[in-house]
Amino acid sequence: MVFSSFSFLCFFLSGVLILHTVLPGIRAKNALLILGSLVFYAYGEPVYILLMLASVVLNYVFGLLVGKRKNRAILAAAVTVNLSLLFVFKYAGFFAGIINACLPEWAALPVPEIRLPIGISFYTFQALSYVIDVYRGDAEKQRSFPRLLLYISFFPQLIAGPIIRYHDVALQIAERRVTAEKMKTGSFRFLCGLGKKILISNAMGFAADTIFALGNDEVGTLAAWVGALSYLMQIYFDFSGYSDMAIGLGHMFGFTFAENFDHPYISVSIQDFWRRWHISLSSWFREYLYIPLGGNRHGKANTLRNRYIVFLMTGLWHGANWTFILWGLYHGTLLVLESLNVIPVYREGDEKRCGRVRRFFSHVYVLAAVTLGFVLFRADTLSQAGTFFAAMAGFGARGGAGYAAAAAFLSPYYLFVFAAAVIGSTPYPAMLWRRLTEKHRPLELVTMAGGLVILVLSYMALASASYNPFIYFRF
Repeated sequence: MVFSSFSFLCFFLSGVLILHTVLPGIRAKNALLILGSLVFYAYGEPVYILLMLASVVLNYVFGLLVGKRKNRAILAAAVTVNLSLLFVFKYAGFFAGIINACLPEWAALPVPEIRLPIGISFYTFQALSYVIDVYRGDAEKQRSFPRLLLYISFFPQLIAGPIIRYHDVALQIAERRVTAEKMKTGSFRFLCGLGKKILISNAMGFAADTIFALGNDEVGTLAAWVGALSYLMQIYFDFSGYSDMAIGLGHMFGFTFAENFDHPYISVSIQDFWRRWHISLSSWFREYLYIPLGGNRHGKANTLRNRYIVFLMTGLWHGANWTFILWGLYHGTLLVLESLNVIPVYREGDEKRCGRVRRFFSHVYVLAAVTLGFVLFRADTLSQAGTFFAAMAGFGARGGAGYAAAAAFLSPYYLFVFAAAVIGSTPYPAMLWRRLTEKHRPLELVTMAGGLVILVLSYMALASASYNPFIYFRF
């Protein structure tokens, strides 16, 4: 099944790219991309494609209405409808369970069991950004339904981002050029993303999934740390790998998307981390929630409140589970403590005051804080998260049971992939290769050969059925 899905993806991408290249005119190219996007989504979600199309139709109408009359009531209706759809399919069961916990058994509400549509959080936020941009005057209303449909349904970033704001791509939908340079850089970017996912994230994911599946009496200190660090690498290479693939495909179709990751594991504060991690989401919340709430314009207390609201919503956006909510509040608390200087971190200008030492300790603090946060993010329940935290602090299972699970993963192959992940999470490999290729042009051929090697290795890895679905598909 995995191998056949990958084969479908290869044939699908090849066919769409070839047709997109030979078709004349932007209308024909856009029509092809719309058809391809609908086929792509229907392959994974044949039923929920109707929901996605309904979302596009509703927001097309709202865009026309709010573009004609800058009426706040129309905007409020658009926001309410979009968030209601998201609530029904993503959060109804979670909140019904919370309400039922406060009610007697005879008054309990039915708990709906609805399968989560792939990518609903991403395309809902894109649709909202379009309507809000039109209301603000940051974008013109789109009279062409096919163009809006392409914006919301474009398959490279439809199901796992990055979240693209309408005013950033409106002109590219109407007019764009595919050049040989874009094809070259786009294809290499796509292959790098594929390698991140298949060769690194999947290996780290196998270790993390196995350890997080252990019983509470089997999680020792070593196992907990191996599981936590494996997931730290898995989620970064999984999500940044998908973003690289989306950005690379966008280039091959003539689009330019903003970066979604900027080496977040070199951050020196939690604020710095969120400038580098899932940039499109943090930017969306800043522009469409934090600033409308008042941002930092109305005193310290209101600023701290607004930050907590944003991070509460960030956690909730990721899923209907207390682990996600507390993960968001945890990051919000760290950010607040940093802003109050309760947690002193490295800041610009500190070079003159023992800057290197402070930067080092700030970096260690961020890595430790982010790792602990991702344990909470990965855990299925708060109880499981507590078990891992206790084990990481030295209170885990003792004896052979506490070490056997971890020892099974500390093989030369695992250590090699983990070392590659650590090095690959920094900007230094890309910086070094960029300098070499600038001085030695023939090395560009080596770059393309390296891309082909990544493709072959990934194909071989998938043939062995060692595939994990992208983590952010479920958001």
